[in-house]
Amino acid sequence: MAAPEADSALVERLRAGDEDAFMALVRELSPSLLRVARMYVPTQAAAEDVVQETWLGVLNGIDRFEGRSSLRTWIFRILVNRARTRGVRERRTVPFATLASEESAGEFVPVDLDRFAPDGSWAAPPRRWEEDPELALRSDEAVAKIRAEVEKLPDMQRLVITMRDLEGLGSEEVRNALDLTETNQRVLLHRARSKVRAALEDYFADA
Repeated sequence: MAAPEADSALVERLRAGDEDAFMALVRELSPSLLRVARMYVPTQAAAEDVVQETWLGVLNGIDRFEGRSSLRTWIFRILVNRARTRGVRERRTVPFATLASEESAGEFVPVDLDRFAPDGSWAAPPRRWEEDPELALRSDEAVAKIRAEVEKLPDMQRLVITMRDLEGLGSEEVRNALDLTETNQRVLLHRARSKVRAALEDYFADA
């Protein structure tokens, strides 16, 4: 898929050494890159190193960017490759492809199939916090609950739901960045959303 016109213009600015364009991109994407990197490596310091290595990779490789994916997908791909290598060296022994297959295999009974549309999105999302003043006062607590439940998920489910729902990447971007099949990505996301949705509904039921 060709890169969007906006990507093409940005790529040309980066290739021309436009420091303002590069720093704007760093400010925009670094927080998301750091959160994803942290899932692969055991410390915050290691994640920060991976992000720095990623930006060096962007600078060194921008002339070879062919536009077959979006610029953001390409940058996340660089990040994932570096984070995966660092994570295997420092902590992990099981390849992520193996984790993805294991976590998407086997029988799984979702909370309720009617709660999700065919594409995996929520068919009936929980009440918006701002529509209920009392719940809005506890929104920080609810967010903390959601993040805590995400942290409990198996590695690949946590990674996919973070990239899709928290960082806003599209399905194709996540598949390309993580080398997942469409089926694996969809199953991992569905299972992660089911578990988090159950915890969220329990929270609102008790609120």
